[in-house]
Amino acid sequence: MIDLNMADILETIHMIDEENLDIRTITMGISLLDCADSDIDRACDRIYEKIVRKAANLVRTGEDIEREYGIPIINKRISVTPISMILAASGGDPVKYALTLERAAKEVGANYLGGYSALVQKGFAAGDEALIRSIPEALTVTDHVCSSVNIGSTKAGINMDAVALMGQIIRECAEKTADRECVAASKLVVFCNAVEDNPFMAGAFHGAGEPDCVINVGVSGPGVVRHALKKIPDANITEVAKLVKNTAFKITRVGQLVANEASRRLDVPFGIVDLSLAPTPAVGDSVAHVLEEMGLEQCGCAGTTACLALLNDAVKKGGVMASSHVGGLSGAFIPVSEDAGMIDAAKSGCLTIEKLEAMTAVCSVGLDMIAVPGDTTAEVLSGIIADEAAIGMVNSKTTAVRIIPAIGKKPGEELEYGGLFGSAPIMPVNTASPAKLIARGGRIPAPLQSLKN
Repeated sequence: MIDLNMADILETIHMIDEENLDIRTITMGISLLDCADSDIDRACDRIYEKIVRKAANLVRTGEDIEREYGIPIINKRISVTPISMILAASGGDPVKYALTLERAAKEVGANYLGGYSALVQKGFAAGDEALIRSIPEALTVTDHVCSSVNIGSTKAGINMDAVALMGQIIRECAEKTADRECVAASKLVVFCNAVEDNPFMAGAFHGAGEPDCVINVGVSGPGVVRHALKKIPDANITEVAKLVKNTAFKITRVGQLVANEASRRLDVPFGIVDLSLAPTPAVGDSVAHVLEEMGLEQCGCAGTTACLALLNDAVKKGGVMASSHVGGLSGAFIPVSEDAGMIDAAKSGCLTIEKLEAMTAVCSVGLDMIAVPGDTTAEVLSGIIADEAAIGMVNSKTTAVRIIPAIGKKPGEELEYGGLFGSAPIMPVNTASPAKLIARGGRIPAPLQSLKN
């Protein structure tokens, strides 16, 4: 157990009450490998039964911990084995699996369920392409199901056939839900170097190397970091880094406490604490404002990437010292629509997609919750995915693209989601076409640094 003295407790209470500290999610990872069957209906029955059995007490346990400790727990989520692996055994219509996952999520009261996924960094195995092509329909007919596709890795290179396909899939997702703010595209993430224990949606899935069932916790507190920085307005940058590291340590201890309690009460092994400064549209809960507190006039100006690099590194260093198992993505998220400061910077023109791409070289994920004009072509979307995957591949880090073509909208307009998804200003993109590159297909070879054996 973690030993918290009275000063720690009082400080934590202040963080929660005044600085937007929260446990963003308790995510139960569930393996579905033992649910595979050559008959798709039997497989669906097994999946539903296992999820409902394993996660029956997930939401109630989260609510009990929240009430007893006074720590807000915003989401209770589930991640499952990539469904393409189960589809490989059964064949059939993949959307049946999506509807089964939706039914199970509703039954247990989970906010989201991730894992309608495929891992195709080196090519398509049985079930992969069929699942990917079904994603637009699956995300249109469900509310709680999230999807991800890993198209590259440092070890494998980048599957350009998958990159080309994902540009088309993203556009189709947006078109199918154009009357609902193109919401299907907001539930789809394209990864390079996806991790197996990520508790954050929409990219969570339960990797094949994970246990049968596990509890992962995601903790977030950009408001806490910003409040701490306000106390040292004239400090040098070394002192800023030290303060962020110490603050991340305190935040992670709260996550470890909740993770241990959830694990004990659910009788499920504790996996990891993911310390990711995940913002919300709420005032005082913005990563962009943390960067501005370091000395930027507005997020996106010169110096932004350097500040983000410091923040991401210090958060990881502090978190590693506070928990026995820090994992997932851990660092700083920069989702445009979910961050009040990012929204303002995008609206003013200070923050552009090109600057965001540079920032993704040092943040914990990538181009996240970005809305682009509705006439953006599938090839341009694929080009953006390829660029982002290249950053991840060469730098041996996770990168991702969650991009939303806002059908019927132009720069200067917005998509309005409300809640944690916030509001997405439509950001202009370079419309010069990479179509010939995307049409080449094949695979970008893995970089030299992949040869580590």
